[in-house]
Amino acid sequence: MLENADKIRHSAAHVLAAAVAHLFPNVKFDIGPKTEEGFYYDFALDHTFTAEDLTRLEAEMQRIIDQHQDFIRTEMRRQEAEDFLNHQTFKLERLADIPDDEVISFYQNGDFIDLCRGPHVDNTAEIKAFKLLSIAGVYYRGDEHNPQLQRIYGVAFSSKKELEDYLHQREEAQKRDHRKLGKELELFLIDEAVGQGLILWLPKGTIVKNALQSFISEELEKRNYQLVSTPHIAKLGLFRTSGHFPYYKDSQYPPIAERATLEKNAHISCRELMNGLESGDFDGFLLKPMNCPGHIRIYAAKGRSYRDLPMKIAEFGTVYRWEQSGELNGMTRVRGFTQDDAHIFCTEEQLPQEIAECLDLVKIIFATLGMAEFKVRVSLRDPASDKYIGSDAAWEKSERALKEAAQGLGVPYSLEPGEAAFYGPKIDFVIKDVIGREWQLGTIQVDYNLPERFDLTYIGPDNQPHRPVMIHRAPFGSMERFCGLLIEHFAGDFPTWLAPEQVRILTLSDAQIEYGQQILAQVKEGKLRASLDATPEKLGAKIRKAELEKVPYMFIVGPQEQTQLQVTIRSRHHKEYDGAFSIDHAIQIIVEEAQSRQLN
Repeated sequence: MLENADKIRHSAAHVLAAAVAHLFPNVKFDIGPKTEEGFYYDFALDHTFTAEDLTRLEAEMQRIIDQHQDFIRTEMRRQEAEDFLNHQTFKLERLADIPDDEVISFYQNGDFIDLCRGPHVDNTAEIKAFKLLSIAGVYYRGDEHNPQLQRIYGVAFSSKKELEDYLHQREEAQKRDHRKLGKELELFLIDEAVGQGLILWLPKGTIVKNALQSFISEELEKRNYQLVSTPHIAKLGLFRTSGHFPYYKDSQYPPIAERATLEKNAHISCRELMNGLESGDFDGFLLKPMNCPGHIRIYAAKGRSYRDLPMKIAEFGTVYRWEQSGELNGMTRVRGFTQDDAHIFCTEEQLPQEIAECLDLVKIIFATLGMAEFKVRVSLRDPASDKYIGSDAAWEKSERALKEAAQGLGVPYSLEPGEAAFYGPKIDFVIKDVIGREWQLGTIQVDYNLPERFDLTYIGPDNQPHRPVMIHRAPFGSMERFCGLLIEHFAGDFPTWLAPEQVRILTLSDAQIEYGQQILAQVKEGKLRASLDATPEKLGAKIRKAELEKVPYMFIVGPQEQTQLQVTIRSRHHKEYDGAFSIDHAIQIIVEEAQSRQLN
C-alpha cells in the first residue's frame, strides 16, 4: 500500500513538471522526489510563482491526468543522455552523479521526458486526487552558495476521500501551529539578534518546560538516577575520543581555538587555523553536540565496582548542532536544545532489566501526556557501511538486546537497517498526536563502543577489571521539540498541571479588589499559579481574555461571593465544577487535579 502511495506521489511530481513546462517553456528543472506526505519539484525560472499560478498549474495537471498518459521507461547511453539534456544545466549535473556502471533511465508521460530512476504508476489516471500546497525558495543541492530555485510542494492520493482527510488534518495542524500559538500565548521567542534556531523561553514557556522537567525528575528519583550538570563547552580532544568529532563534524559548530593558540598563530589564515584545529595540531574547544562524553568522564573520575552498578547519570543538558537554515522550524528543528539525557553504566547481565526499565519510563511519560498510541523503530547497523565503530561481536550483542526488548513491548515495531548511531543501535519512539500526525521523539541506545574508546572499567566479583555497557536514554529527546509538539497536541490548551497560569481571579468591580487580593494570596499558598484581573473592564471582556489565553480556571468574585466568602468557578474543561464554592474547596479541586496530572 505504501509502495503504491509513493509511486502516485512521484508520478504526480512528473505531472507537475510537465504542467510547468507547458505553461512556462523556458523553465529549467532540477529534481522532483516523493516526500513522506507528498511530493515537490524544484524549478529555475525568471518568473516568480504566485498563488494564481498554482491554480493554473492544477488545471493543467488535471488536463494531463485526464488524458490517461502512460509512464514509459527508456534507457540512454551517457553521451546520448548528455546530448538530450544539453540545455538543462541542473539535470546535467544530476546526470554526472550517476555512476558509470549504473543504467541511465528516463520516464516519459505525454510530451514530457525526465531523467529518473522511477518507479511510477502505469498511467496518470491512477492519480485520483492531488493538490498543490505552497511555494518556497530553496538553494540548489541545499547549498546557500548555489543558485536559488523555486520549489512547489503538493500532495497526491489514490482517492478523493484521502485528499479530503489530509486537507482537513492540514487545516487543523495550521490552527495548532506551535509557532503561531507560541507567539499568541507568549511561550517562546526566536530573535534574529540572538540567532536562528536558538530559542528564548519566555516566562510562560519556561513554566511549561520546568513542569515537564519536574515530572520526569520525580520519575528519575524513583529509579535511583543521580542528577548532574556538565559544561556547554569542552575540549575538542574529548569529542575526538568519543567519535562525535569528526563523525558529525558537518553538523557541529566550528571548533574554538584557545586564546594562546590564537596569539601564537596570529600570522596564519583562518583556514589554516581551522585545519590545525580539525587535525589536532592545535588545541581547541567545541560547543558540545552530545552530553555523553561529560557523563563518561564523571563515571571515570574514580574506580567503580560491580556493587556500584547500575550507575545512572541524568542531566537536562543543552547541546548545540549546526542545522542548515532551510531546515530550521520553530521549536521542532533548532540549533541549541536541551535533552532530558541520561546514561546508564551497567553489566551485561543487568542490560535486559535496564532496557526494560527505560521502556517502562517512556510508556509512563507518553500515557501521562495522552500519547498512549505509539510505535517503535529499531535502528540497526548496515554491515556494508564503514561509518560505524566497534566490533561485529559488540554490535550483534547490542542489536539482539534491543530486538528482544522491542518484542516484549506489545506495540508495533519495525527494523531499520542503516539507521543506527555510529556507536550503537537504538530504539526510536514514534507517537501519534490527537489529529493523527506521527512524531519521532525519544530514543534508547545500547552502546558497547564508547566504554571501549574511553577505556571504562569496573571491578567484578572475580576482582578483575571488566568493561561496562552503556545505555543512552532520552524519553523527551529535546525539550524544545517536545514542547513544540505538546503545544500542537493540546492546541496550546494545556492540562491544568502544565498550564502556565492555572487560575485567574476576576473581580466584578473595584469593591472586590481587596477580597480578590486575599483570594490570590490563598491560591498561591496552595502552590497554584494564579493572577488577579482587577482592571476596570466589564466581566465579559475579562472572561473572553482569560479564555483566549487558555487559563483552565477562573474564580469570579462579586458582592455575593464576597459576602459569603466564596468564589464562583468557571472551568474550561470540567463544567461539573462550575458554580459557587468556598475558597478552600475551590483551591482543593484544582490542587488535586494538578497533582494527579489529570488530562483535560
